Amino acid sequence: MLKLNHLKDALTQFGDNVVADAKANLQTSGKVDTGQLSNSIVSTGAVFHRQSIELGISLSYYGAFVEKGVRGAGGVRMATSTFNRSNNKGKMWKQKGGNSPYSFKEGIKPSVKHFIDWSNKRGLNPFAVRESVYRQGISPTPFLSEAVKKNIGIMPTQLQDAFALDVKATVDFIIKSNFNK
Repeated sequence: MLKLNHLKDALTQFGDNVVADAKANLQTSGKVDTGQLSNSIVSTGAVFHRQSIELGISLSYYGAFVEKGVRGAGGVRMATSTFNRSNNKGKMWKQKGGNSPYSFKEGIKPSVKHFIDWSNKRGLNPFAVRESVYRQGISPTPFLSEAVKKNIGIMPTQLQDAFALDVKATVDFIIKSNFNK
């Protein structure tokens, strides 16, 4: 029977490379604050089933929101910011979420508890930050999809080499076992 140890190792290495690049992408994008998302990204390795191969990467649930962004609820600005001297009152909020499948719904704001630590580190009002995020949304940061794109290009040759090594090992085993009889 053909053992696919080299192929399994190559797939596991691919998963590890994607994880390392995803973490690096988060770091370079400036989206790392506490490091919880970055620390949650792990490869579960390759698992062979009867007619399929599974390669898993797991991460915190909110990684999808960072990856794809979130569309804001929009609306009209009620007041002018003390940080921006131009008069923004009555103007529409900018949308950062793009074509994200996720969106904030009108009247359902995220809890302010998610913004307290981040805001305090920067000397901002957490209620104002929450309002801004709720209205504008979150811009997408494709940290994981970019990591997959980068590594998928070199994957076919690695899999081809690994499979060739597995076939060679199986043929060598068959030859040795038949000549030893």
